[in-house]
Amino acid sequence: MSQTMQAVEITEPGGPDVLKLTERPMPEAAPGQVVLKVAYAGVNRPDALQRAGNYAPPPTASDLPGLEASGEVVALGQGVSGLSLGDKVCALLPGGGYAEYVATPAAHCLPIPQGMGMKEAACLPETFFTVWSNVFMRGGLKAGERFLVHGGSSGIGTTAIQLAHAFGARVFATAGSAEKCKTCTDLGAVRGINYREEDFVEVMKSEGGANVILDMVGGDYIARNLQSLDMEGRLVQIAFLSGPTAEINFAPLMMRRLTITGSTLRPQSDQAKAAIATELREAVWPLLDAGKIAPVMDSEYDFADASEAHARMEAGGHIGKIVLKVAG
Repeated sequence: MSQTMQAVEITEPGGPDVLKLTERPMPEAAPGQVVLKVAYAGVNRPDALQRAGNYAPPPTASDLPGLEASGEVVALGQGVSGLSLGDKVCALLPGGGYAEYVATPAAHCLPIPQGMGMKEAACLPETFFTVWSNVFMRGGLKAGERFLVHGGSSGIGTTAIQLAHAFGARVFATAGSAEKCKTCTDLGAVRGINYREEDFVEVMKSEGGANVILDMVGGDYIARNLQSLDMEGRLVQIAFLSGPTAEINFAPLMMRRLTITGSTLRPQSDQAKAAIATELREAVWPLLDAGKIAPVMDSEYDFADASEAHARMEAGGHIGKIVLKVAG
């Protein structure tokens, strides 16, 4: 095996054009890790935040972008069990996915769902780990509850709609066009709310209020989300596209016994991510195996065209997931 590999690195903080092909040393499998020969890498908003200089990788992680991939196991670290050389998996990564090979904890690998290609499987880990841990583990969404997700046509949004619907919630989703709202209802939302034309606060109040809201917008949405919640509702914050600060009245928080929570995935411990993987394998992977849910695909770019993939994502017109093809 070659001692070097091709990778896409962030040459300096900036726009999509700072992503360039480079040669890097091959990763090695530390104890508990595997090395994957990458087939496809998912493109996610944290990659763009890291590229712009706003989301530093953890100290022990690769400086290369890429938080999810599909591929073949080509090396096993000490103590790894349950995986064998040649296994095809998708995996949550600490970083380094924009490369021909990547190392990741074996416990963060999941099998390719039955009947699913490597391209689609590369889109599963980042969004499914994020949605499951925030909507279900933190937000406690239950069957029959009303669930609102913002950015319903994004990778996170399309995943959240499908999972919440599959587990019996009544789903509402905001999006910025009629086409995107239709995508949301096609995936199982009761209603797509075009935020350019409607006030989601009024819509949710007319429905009795949301029990759980998943938000990645922040800014002035924070106060509006609290207004949209029913008694004992839960707001789960996972990003701040419009900024992390807001002035809000906390009195309704007390009067209606509301909960505000949130998390970021990447800085969590390997053990915490492994626990999410275990729950996904038990609760969600059977749905994927059965074809009851599937990632919504937007576009595929060649590995060398990562900058074009980032430009597509940041332009905001995409519906679903964007991937890089690394190897056939």
